[in-house]
Amino acid sequence: MQNDISHKNITLIGAMGSGKTSVGRRLSCVLGSDFFDTDFEIVTRTGVSIEHIFDVEGESGFRNRETKILADLIKIPNLVIATGGGIVTQKQNLELLKQTTVIYLQADIETLLERCLKSKARPLINNSTDKKKTITDIVNARAPLYNNAADYIINISGKRLYAIINEIKDLINYVK
Repeated sequence: MQNDISHKNITLIGAMGSGKTSVGRRLSCVLGSDFFDTDFEIVTRTGVSIEHIFDVEGESGFRNRETKILADLIKIPNLVIATGGGIVTQKQNLELLKQTTVIYLQADIETLLERCLKSKARPLINNSTDKKKTITDIVNARAPLYNNAADYIINISGKRLYAIINEIKDLINYVK
């Protein structure tokens, strides 16, 4: 666990649909930090959608781009960074994450399923015939990686956005 997070970037990790982008945007405003989303940065730099990158380059091509973005972002001070759900699947990303304070936004499967069904931009589940099983399998495979990478774990299930922000803010104030 980190003891002093006052000078480190904060990185949010968790499964797709756990609210990393929404939490990150609001948290950065509350903390007076800049906000970056790795997925958005990939789209901005390439000029194409994540789905297109998956179609053309496959998941490995996307993961390579994701690592490059993370490596670039962690060099910038005073950021809140929202990551893609699979960022923890690459060993080099786990090493990069150690340079930041990592908060795992943990959610139950029902919460994730409800949120993911509202989005068309989920390439790993869009073509699935059993989306609940797909999400469950992904979460079960990645949960140990999220837990190992996290400095702090916040369960977001059933909580409103500002309750999550306040919980993170209280945690940050507590450890300063």
